[in-house]
Formats: sequence, C-alpha cells, structure tokens
Amino acid sequence: MLEKTLLISILLLPLLVTHVDAANAPRLEKAIFAGGCFWCMTPPFEKLNGVHEVVSGYTGGTGPNPTYENYTEKGHIEAVQVTYDPSKISYPELLDVFWRQIDPTDPGGQFCDRGPQYRSAIFHENAEQKRLAEISKEALGKTGRYQKPIVTELIKASQFYKAEDYHQDYHKKNPIRYKFYRSSCGRDQYLDKIWGKDRGKIPSENAKNAFVKPSKDELKKRLTPMQYKVTQENGTEPPFNNEYADNHKPGIYVDVVSGEPLFSSLDK
Repeated sequence: MLEKTLLISILLLPLLVTHVDAANAPRLEKAIFAGGCFWCMTPPFEKLNGVHEVVSGYTGGTGPNPTYENYTEKGHIEAVQVTYDPSKISYPELLDVFWRQIDPTDPGGQFCDRGPQYRSAIFHENAEQKRLAEISKEALGKTGRYQKPIVTELIKASQFYKAEDYHQDYHKKNPIRYKFYRSSCGRDQYLDKIWGKDRGKIPSENAKNAFVKPSKDELKKRLTPMQYKVTQENGTEPPFNNEYADNHKPGIYVDVVSGEPLFSSLDK
C-alpha cells in the first residue's frame, strides 16, 4: 500500500509543478512589424527587457504556407513577430523602437530591398493596438524629422508564418555578412542621419528624458486660469462651456503642458 501511495505521489508531482508554473507565468502578448529585410528587424527587439522572443516570418498575403522561394507570389511581406510581457514593456514602446529601424516615407520597399514584400507595415492584433499605432504614426509625422509623409501601412494582423530556420537570428549565425549587408544597403547611414544620438536610446530612457515639467510660476504664465486649475489642481471645466464643447476636428489631442498624446479624435 505504501509503495502504491509513493508511486501515485511521484506521478502527480510533475502535474502539480506544471500547474504552479503556468499559474505564475507572465501574460504575454504579440506584436508584428514589417520593416524591410527581417534580418535587420530582429536584433533591435531582442535586446529589449520584457521581450521573450522575436521570430522572422511572412504575413499579410493570401497564399498558405509560404516559403522564401514563393512568399512574394503569395502576397506576403517579410516581418517579425515579437512576443513580449506588457508588464515590462508597453506596445507604444515597441512602436517607438520600430520607427527607429525604418524609413517610414518609402512606399516601394526599404533601402536596397525593393518591392511590396519589403514595404513597412504595422500589423495590429486588436483594436487597442490599432488605436495606439494610429496615435504613434501621427505623432511621428509631427516631429518634423521627415520631409515626406509617413506611408507605413496599418494592417489587421492575419496568419503569421515562421520563416526557415536559417533566417532566424541571422545576425548571430552570420555576423560578418549581416553587418556588411546593413552597411552596404544604407540602412545604418540613413537611421544615423534621421535620429542621430537618439537612435540608440531604449524606450524607458526616452520616456524619462522627454519632458521636464516647468515651475508653477512658469505654468501660470503659459496657461489660462482654467487650464491651470484643471491640469494642476484637479479642477473641472463647466459643462458645455469650454473651447472644445463643439469641437469635431480630426487629429491627436495632447496634454497642454507636456505634449503627451492623450487620445485620437477617432475615440471621441
């Protein structure tokens, strides 16, 4: 009887351990980005705290089971699927990293890789990702970094197909060829020109350094009495008697003090 009890306990132990691990596992989400050759899109996301995995693959087309030899014929785009822990890194932070890897003004491909299979795109998994991507895209266009309009597409996510094993972590398997490819393709030179020293900043550093709140005296000079009361003293505007009561202009609405995006007119 004792032997049977011990045997049952040993058999049940892995099940109990698995259950505990699953219960404590972080809630992971996925984000899909296309920015030209997927070799170049993997490293920037892999090094981020909170990112669990980055997979190179094909998506956006209609033909099933694409391969490197036929994915263009099936209408797919080279992309990366990022699996991340939203408690450690947010989707807007991933978007911030994405924009720093591409030329969002090029509709015909990316750098030396030409054709629709290399165009830039954000594949949103749900309505919230779409909303955040729209806000991020519009905010980027207002930075003045680009002389041309932002043409990166926002596309509803569909089936993502993992690329062949030799494409995964190509920068680690073939570091010399990878570095030569990036340089000869002009990607690094372009990104350095557009972003300069900001190119290598991680999202948390950007958020920390982006805004220094002015003093109370300075804010009182810049803001109307009502703006100051609402933003600094938790006041409330009178209903139907303010400058935005009948406003229906499209765009991104931002904090009057920090300039931080608050919501899109699409949500109003």
